[in-house]
Amino acid sequence: MLTLILFRHAKSSWDDPTLEDFDRPLTARGKKAAPKMAAHLAKQGFVPDLILCSASLRTRQTLDLALPAFAPKPKVDYAAALYEASLPTLLAIVRDAPEDARKLMVIGHNPGLQSFALYLVGRGEPAMRRALAGKLPTAGIAAITFKAESWSGLQPGTGRLALFATPKRLG
Repeated sequence: MLTLILFRHAKSSWDDPTLEDFDRPLTARGKKAAPKMAAHLAKQGFVPDLILCSASLRTRQTLDLALPAFAPKPKVDYAAALYEASLPTLLAIVRDAPEDARKLMVIGHNPGLQSFALYLVGRGEPAMRRALAGKLPTAGIAAITFKAESWSGLQPGTGRLALFATPKRLG
């Protein structure tokens, strides 16, 4: 069985209009939400073996705040292609993941992550699926399981939404 964990970066700041989008940092709210969401993942048994992270500042900061929740520490790779990645790009990146990564996390951006999750999910609790279809907010997480042995064969609609959580839903 394979597990894909999609983690949208935490809330980022728009306070400095001179910054490029790629260089926007997290807000205080984002800095609080990222470790909270990672702790929830770990508590639910979703500790990644490998994390693929967009190279943007806000995704790297989200990762730095999330990592302490995970034991053992996962391997981390930064992928420039994850910045504003489309659904086909996300699919290609995940299909290329190493086979020894049974629990793979992608830290990235919307609208790509939400579209990707909806593309993959074919089963799961209806209320969770509706919530995911409605919005994947900042710091939102979706864990999708697959009855598969290889990332390379990942197909649409074959995943089960095992977990959907947002900072607001956790309270």
